[in-house]
Amino acid sequence: MHHFYRAVRRTAVLLALASSFASADTGLELESGLASALHLKKGSSERVGTSGQAIQAYMQAGYIDAKPNLRADYTDYYLLNKPARFMGHELVMIEEEYMSRYIGCCVSPGAGLSVKVSGSLKPLAQFARVHRCSLNDNADLPGELASLGIRRKLAPGRYATLSCRERDAERTPD
Repeated sequence: MHHFYRAVRRTAVLLALASSFASADTGLELESGLASALHLKKGSSERVGTSGQAIQAYMQAGYIDAKPNLRADYTDYYLLNKPARFMGHELVMIEEEYMSRYIGCCVSPGAGLSVKVSGSLKPLAQFARVHRCSLNDNADLPGELASLGIRRKLAPGRYATLSCRERDAERTPD
């Protein structure tokens, strides 16, 4: 009987390890899909991927709710429900701007994200430069969420926002 419990315990440990590796793979796939959606098509101001598909993947994996935490103007805001990374930083929010119906001027299709900074922002800054996105490396994310009416307590720290919308791609590169 003792051998049976040891075998069950060993199986449980192996399943837990396999689950954590699968979760890590899923996290890397999600991050890669989101980054791909933000890539700029060479010679244009259009994005390579579809931010909606990347967001759907986060939904299906349970990282964000099926409905945005808020839709304001033309933008959906999704706060993460469980930890995820983006270029070495803690991913906190994903946003997508698109027109579902005309409400006035001026929609700028694309997506953005907010991270809690952990270490160097150089890879994120380089990504922003290459793909003509805007990077705010010292964002007041708690203040922005409060101004939108989103009640979410954020951990103290430094936050950065990356915006990869049409207007970001159309501005003159630095």
